Order: sequence, then C-alpha cells, then structure tokens
Amino acid sequence: MTPPPLPGPLALLAPLLENYGYLALATLVFLDNALIPVPGQTVLIAAAVYAGTGRLNIAAVIGIAAVAAILGDSFGYVIGRRGGRPFVHRFGRYVLLTPERFAKAESFFHRHGGKVVTVARFIDGLRQINGVLAGASEMPWRPFLAFNTLGAALWVSLWASLAYEAGTDIGPLYQQAVRYQTYLLLTLAAVAATLLVRFLVRRRRPTEPGHRNARPS
Repeated sequence: MTPPPLPGPLALLAPLLENYGYLALATLVFLDNALIPVPGQTVLIAAAVYAGTGRLNIAAVIGIAAVAAILGDSFGYVIGRRGGRPFVHRFGRYVLLTPERFAKAESFFHRHGGKVVTVARFIDGLRQINGVLAGASEMPWRPFLAFNTLGAALWVSLWASLAYEAGTDIGPLYQQAVRYQTYLLLTLAAVAATLLVRFLVRRRRPTEPGHRNARPS
C-alpha cells in the first residue's frame, strides 16, 4: 500500500523511512536520546503513521523505538558517569548545558532523579541530556535503568499509539502537543525558580539569630 503524504514536518522524514525504514527509526531515536538533538520523536510518529498503512509493522516500530531509546539514554548515562563534570563543563555548552545550569540540574536530580528520568522523554532538550545528568550526578545504575525503561515505554507507546490511530490527522494533534510542551517548560522553570528561592532563604535563616545575638568585641 502506498503511504499517504505525511503532514507538516513529518513529510521531511518520508524519504528516510522509505529508503531505510526501521534503521532510520532506530538511529534517530537512539541519537535523540543520547545527547544529540535530532528529530527522533518526529520519526517515531512518522513511522507509526506508516505502520497504520501497512508499510511498517506497529509492533516492530514500538519495540525498535523503545530499545533504541533505552540504549540512547544509557549511552548518555555512561558518558556522564565516566566523564562527569569535566565532560559537561567542556562540551555541555554545545547543547546549552552551561556549568551553572548543570549545577542547578544536579541539585534537582539528587532529589527527584527517578521522576526526571521518567518524564524527560516528553520534553525536548531534557530528553537529550537527562542520561548525562543522571550519570554525572552519580545516580545508581539499577534505579536509572528501571526509570529509563519506564520512561521509554511510556514515551514510545503514547506517541506510537496516537499516531497509528490518528494517521495523517496526527498533524494538528502534534502541533498542540508542542504548544503545551512549551507551557510545561515555562511551568517547570517557574517551579525551579521558586524552589531555588526557598532554598536560598532557608540557607540564610540559621545565620540570622547569630547575627542578632552577636556582641561587639
């Protein structure tokens, strides 16, 4: 069956899927989860639309994408764990991960690492760097792998099932998701700023009584 024309930005990936199929899917999803901002999520959606026409197998699309996502995030974890802070400080700027941002992310990771790894797949930018952050923050391997697998399964299953059922009508739905993702990023930034302010205020409070009770020498 001839696949229908893909809507919007999905159409740019049609030649890759037609010529390389599952290999293109696996490669882009792996790279997208391994620190390199390529259209992994977009090719996952496009592959699921193709599966709806019988050109690809939806079970294979889900399985290959999930494994590629897990391996990509794990690769990032290894880089972060072995390279640590020196790696992030040297190369992080190329993916907008400055030392200041890394310090804030590391502090947040120590408290909410599992949640971050699970939901990171759904947020562009965080999807690419969360494995490196987890490794550099020395998150234990077994919990990381568990949350990594859970996040990959949720991310792949959601987008693949939506695209498979919606077909070429996925275009408007995808645009809405990208819009809400922007709102989510702004909300997360506001929450992070609030937490940072609370942390700084609490850090200063213990010193205040000492200042009040101090006597001049």
